[in-house]
Parts: sequence; C-alpha cells; structure tokens
Amino acid sequence: MKEDLNDLPQEEREEMYEHHRFVVDKGTDILRIDKYLMNLIPNTSRNKIQQATKAGCILVNDKPEKQNYRVKPLDVISVLLPNPPREIEIIAEDIPLLVPYEDDDLIIINKEPGLVVHPAYGNYTGTLVNALTYRFQDQKTKEGDPVRPLLVHRIDKNTSGIMIVAKSELAQMNLAKNFFDHTIDRKYWALVWGDFKEDEGTIEGNIGRNPKDRLVMTVFPDGENGKHAVTHYKVIERFGYVTLIECQLETGRTHQIRVHLKYIGHPLFNDATYGGDMILKGTTFTKYKQFIKNCFQLIPRQALHAKSLGFNHPATGEYKLFDSDLPSDFSAVLEKWRHYSKHKTVDTEE
Repeated sequence: MKEDLNDLPQEEREEMYEHHRFVVDKGTDILRIDKYLMNLIPNTSRNKIQQATKAGCILVNDKPEKQNYRVKPLDVISVLLPNPPREIEIIAEDIPLLVPYEDDDLIIINKEPGLVVHPAYGNYTGTLVNALTYRFQDQKTKEGDPVRPLLVHRIDKNTSGIMIVAKSELAQMNLAKNFFDHTIDRKYWALVWGDFKEDEGTIEGNIGRNPKDRLVMTVFPDGENGKHAVTHYKVIERFGYVTLIECQLETGRTHQIRVHLKYIGHPLFNDATYGGDMILKGTTFTKYKQFIKNCFQLIPRQALHAKSLGFNHPATGEYKLFDSDLPSDFSAVLEKWRHYSKHKTVDTEE
C-alpha cells in the first residue's frame, strides 16, 4: 500500500517536502531499506536515500533507521525528502542579492519584496533560484559536484525577509527535517489592521485550501479539514487603527500568518488576497482616506517581513540566529503611522 504525494495538489506536496508513506506488503521479502525505497520512489538515487537516513529523514514505525535496516512485512516507512526541482531549465541570472551569511553548506538571504523564490508558471526567470544558480556557477561541493541551490522552505513573492537555502543534499535533508519537525525558530513582523486587547496571544485553527477558491487558504475551526496550525503573536507598537506585531510560527502552513490574522479580524495591512487592501479601521474623513492611499502606495504589498531565523547548523550543530532590518517600504509606512498617531493629524504628503 502507498500514500504518495503525487495524489496531492502540487502546493501541498511542496508543503510536505516530498513526504512519502509506505506500508510494507505482507508478502514482501526481507530487503535493505535503501534498496526497497529505490524501487518505489521515482527519480531518486541510492546516495540520496543514504543521505536521507544520515539526516534522520527515514522513519520505520516512527523511529529513524539506518540504511542497512531490513524492512519487514507491515513496517510503516515514512520518508522525508526535500522538494524536487521542477522539470524546467534553470537559467543563471546576475540578480543582486542581500546575503548576510554563506558557507559550504548553506546560504542566508534577506529576500527583497517582489522577488519570486522559484521558477514556475508565469515566473520562469528573475527568481531567487536563478540568481543563486548564477552565484554558485563556479562553486563545487566537497565531493566535487557543481553546487546547486536546494530549497527547504519558501517565502511569498510579496513577503520580504530572511530565508535559508542549502548548498548540499545532506544540509538540505537536515534542514528539511528541522522544518518538518517545527524546530526552526522563525519570527515575522506584520503591520495589521485594528488594535489588540491583549499584548500577546496564540491563534490556533486548521488551515487548508478554500473550497470556493483554491488560490487562497482558509481556517477550518472545527478541525475536520485542513492541517493543524499555530501562530503566536505579541504587540510591538500600537498606532490606534493599525498595530505592529511579531509573529512566531509553531507550524509552517501556506499563508499561515496572513490567513490566521484575517481569521481573528486583523488582516495584514494592504494584503489584497485576504482583504487588507481597503480601509478597515479609522475615520470617514477625506484626508484620512488620502492618508491610507498614500500608505498603500508606500508599501504596495502585504506588510509582512521575515525578521529572524534560528536553527542548528546542519554540519556543525552550532545554533545560528540571523536577524534582518525592515526593508525601506515597511520602514517608511511605519514612520508615516507614527507621525499620524503622535500628532493626531493626517499627513497628506506623498
């Protein structure tokens, strides 16, 4: 029996990092697990499976096993592998990147808003992967192979901030497992509509595809659909009609922060997908409407920034923490709200 990601929508396969689940048939001969999996997983190699076992990404009955483990009938095998590359040619492009850190195993990028992470329909060039392919074109792995950008997570096109990309399969396996186990420390800053009664809180609610619009996510509060999701938040700065908050992810679902905050009545400022691109709080005065219009022009995207990322280095085990400054559009709109909330007047200048 087999539950394969090929039976799921593409976006859910990516979210699960190519997670496969096999139940060994009763009549199966005893066989080494690496050979067994090579017969079942398409487009893989024995070396990749062996690297996955080293990273603890292959579980038998919920327990990590070595590559020489011999499968037995009715064993339940879970396999966690990083996202496979898409079947398109990756063109190397000289695109400037903000890189606070890089070593032989990984690279940290402070992604600017508007940059798509991976080539896909409608965005085959000009992406982060195209830029990294150019950056890595003269680099070699410790084994002498060309270095390729290996994704372990993604950030939405119009979200800015810190993200990590692996440069070796072993690093990719380790990091993917950490994301899957929710042991990565991720904090985001978000400007959201409305004020909060409390200084901090937690949002829980299963997240899944909206049955009426598959391009957006929604919360299923009864828990019968979607996937378990938890977002912790705390207030950083209050402006009256909007609030700057910090969000810490306990899980990593698609659009998690954006959909969770909409669910509790605080959509992200200028988030067109989740209803934040209209005046939700404030006055009806013409000057206020112009003020909001000016703010939307300053930050023509959802006001969300991946502020920091903490993890154990896949090669050394050392804990690494990377923080980032807010991009200019986010900083500019915060200053505009500070001026408004302090002086109780509307600045109508562009």
